Amino acid sequence: MDGKYIKSLKEVFKKMFSITEDVAPNTEIRDRILSGGKITGTNMVVMMCAILIASVGLNTNSVAVIIGAMLISPLMGTVLALAYATASNNHFLMQKYFGGLAMQVVISILTATLYFLLSPIKEPTEQLLDRTDPNLMDVIIALCGGIAGIVGQTRREKSNNIIPGVAIATAIMPPLATCGYALARLNLRMFLDALYLFIINAYFIYISADIVLALLCTPHLKKMSPETWKKKKRKMYRNTVIVLLPVMMAAILSAFLS
Repeated sequence: MDGKYIKSLKEVFKKMFSITEDVAPNTEIRDRILSGGKITGTNMVVMMCAILIASVGLNTNSVAVIIGAMLISPLMGTVLALAYATASNNHFLMQKYFGGLAMQVVISILTATLYFLLSPIKEPTEQLLDRTDPNLMDVIIALCGGIAGIVGQTRREKSNNIIPGVAIATAIMPPLATCGYALARLNLRMFLDALYLFIINAYFIYISADIVLALLCTPHLKKMSPETWKKKKRKMYRNTVIVLLPVMMAAILSAFLS
């Protein structure tokens, strides 16, 4: 009797936390995610507007304005599209979306730099300084945000609330605007700290989305041999350690000094 009860309880929990229960068809998931990561003229204009709004918000210490910039930024869509390309083992799409993301990052930083060069407000605000202190909490937020974002994108009934919420929580746009401020003020330390925060956010959103898509058995464009799969996992572990190393060292040093 106890064994049957435990077994039924396991089934209830398994069903309760299953991410495959109401998953959309693979073609719909593919079209939905890739369309959100398109690098088009429209998206680039929206992104430049978003980075300018974020820069104004950081410059004037306005949280509401910064949130508005995060809501309209298309960067999240590109990160999720890159995760889908990786999960589907599509090297052409991986190069396409990685190149698109790199272009978006460069243009965002240059746009923010130009704004801060022209801005009459020269002193760093609290909101700017908040984007120069990456820590383990940012890693946790990015991981949870990536999982929530990709789960929301892969449901039969797409939720319109998840992606904006993830964009606000993970905040991948403000660190790029902070990079622009640092460049305008020739502050290398501030630039590297803000860029590292962006890398943490973008990478852990990407890696968590990639893992969820793998669990959902995303079809591969090219079948991977067991050896290729092992190489991919080793590369993922290596990259994760590299990205985590500075923040882990900072956490250990902080704990030691306190």
